[in-house]
Amino acid sequence: MRIINRKPSRVTALALGLLPFVLTVVTYAVASHYRRLDNPADKLLPSLASMAEAFWRMATVPDRRSGDLLLWLDSFDSLWRLGTGMAVSTLLALSFGIAIGFIPHVRSALAPYLATFSLIPPITILPILFITFGLGELAKIALIVIGTAPVMIRSTAQAVLDIPREMIIKAETLGASVWQMVTRLVLPQVLPHLITSLRLSLVPAWIFLISAEAIASTSGLGYRIFLVRRYLAMDVILPYVVWITLLAFLLDRALLLLSRRAFRWHHLGGDAL
Repeated sequence: MRIINRKPSRVTALALGLLPFVLTVVTYAVASHYRRLDNPADKLLPSLASMAEAFWRMATVPDRRSGDLLLWLDSFDSLWRLGTGMAVSTLLALSFGIAIGFIPHVRSALAPYLATFSLIPPITILPILFITFGLGELAKIALIVIGTAPVMIRSTAQAVLDIPREMIIKAETLGASVWQMVTRLVLPQVLPHLITSLRLSLVPAWIFLISAEAIASTSGLGYRIFLVRRYLAMDVILPYVVWITLLAFLLDRALLLLSRRAFRWHHLGGDAL
């Protein structure tokens, strides 16, 4: 049997999935050990124990100045900004995406503008957002929306355009109104694609969030990383990076689980990603 036709068992698949992570941790531990042999005070590659201690301190020991548990405060603030921004982007993608994909006049009016607007690097307009909206939460959320909504709208519109024309003709033949076709035909077809688009947009959303927090914020995961960098506190920075990665992974898996539960028909062909 050819290798492309061989499927690993569950145990083998689990072992293969864990192998790269284990190798990464082992490689880092070895590199850190030999680097600290030359310089015990080295801060670039702290030991796993020192990083675990720093993470535990940030999670369980109240800050002397504010009394807050910094890890949970930063996580809450960052997730609130991310969630608000992505919720707005999802609503925009759902409304404008369906309108552009389903109504030709709207598509002719908005599609070229949206395609052009989506090419603007969002980071370049961050100073404009800070000047316009100030240094508060609105500018950070606006950056996430501007950075993710155009791509999500285009993806949703394309999903609408991919609906077989025969299905629309049958709905028209049965006397369905435009609103009935949108709610009973288009929406069920588009929602699983919208969730996929949302999952893919989480990566740039995190980038925009961390960038905004690093420039102008008093809390958040990005703010904390850029605050301690001046002290070369890699024992805090690296655990925070791992923590952000874990949060992003959990959000992605939660959306995938939602899609599989709500739209089983969409995953009949298998969905490993």
